[in-house]
Amino acid sequence: MLFAILLVMYIDSTQKGYFIQGENSKTQQTAIKKVTLSVPLQVSVNTDEYYVTGYPEKVKMTISGASAVVTSTQNTQNFRVYLDLTKYKIGKHRVKVRVSGLNNQLEASFNPKSVKVNIQKRKSRSLPVQIEYNKNAVAKGYQLGTPKSNPQVVSVSGARSEVNQIDKIVAKVGLPSGITKSFNRQVMLIAEDKKGNQLNVVIDPLAVNIKIPISLPSKTVKLHFNTKNEVSGKVYSISSNISEVKLYGSESTLKKIKELDVNVDLSGVTASTTRKVKLTLPSGVVKANMEDVSVQIAVTSGSQSNI
Repeated sequence: MLFAILLVMYIDSTQKGYFIQGENSKTQQTAIKKVTLSVPLQVSVNTDEYYVTGYPEKVKMTISGASAVVTSTQNTQNFRVYLDLTKYKIGKHRVKVRVSGLNNQLEASFNPKSVKVNIQKRKSRSLPVQIEYNKNAVAKGYQLGTPKSNPQVVSVSGARSEVNQIDKIVAKVGLPSGITKSFNRQVMLIAEDKKGNQLNVVIDPLAVNIKIPISLPSKTVKLHFNTKNEVSGKVYSISSNISEVKLYGSESTLKKIKELDVNVDLSGVTASTTRKVKLTLPSGVVKANMEDVSVQIAVTSGSQSNI
């Protein structure tokens, strides 16, 4: 008898639990949920003929309905929010925000509900890329080559009123201060009017590869040895295995240099010896291919003579 009573109580409790669980599942499916999304705003218009400005890139969209449907829609976002401009003419208009592809079990509202647009005739042009950079950023003595853009010409399109104002398409290059190597980098392009104001147009491509050659000119010159502070009664003969040196600097500086003077100080030299003499570089010369030269000094007795 006791076993039968316990069995009846167990069956009764499991049936009630099943009923409650089923009710919870049903409640979850029919519960109302509301979410607000930030979604892209698209434009339906003949883009080959017209150019539209003034509308925001995104709008806030609030959807409400069955919790499961709202959650699924929030995750997939398989709908399209747009402005239908196919029946509008050139000019400024206020247009209602619409949605397509949304589950018909959901309700949707937008903020803003409508937006202002400016529809204009589209115009396209091909324009060369101009490069602007600070020449003073290049290290002293280094030489700038001719900057190049790849591609050199780009396509520009947009509202006719904007495109007609374009004065130049410019790549503004920020060279690091004291740069000593060629610059090669992708740079964004900007369309400017004659006053330097940026214009709202589409540039294709938007970024180009800019190369600015930076080099250090060089020149090989003969060494000319000079002596000073000779000891009285000694004759000196100066020689070296090095007869020339390669100098680096600006072309204008190097053109003026015919040879490089090497001053050999003979103070206290009374017998033949070898000395290293540091090279003194002229103003405007950045560096040389050597810092010093080895000089052989031959000393003999006799009347004073400079060689």
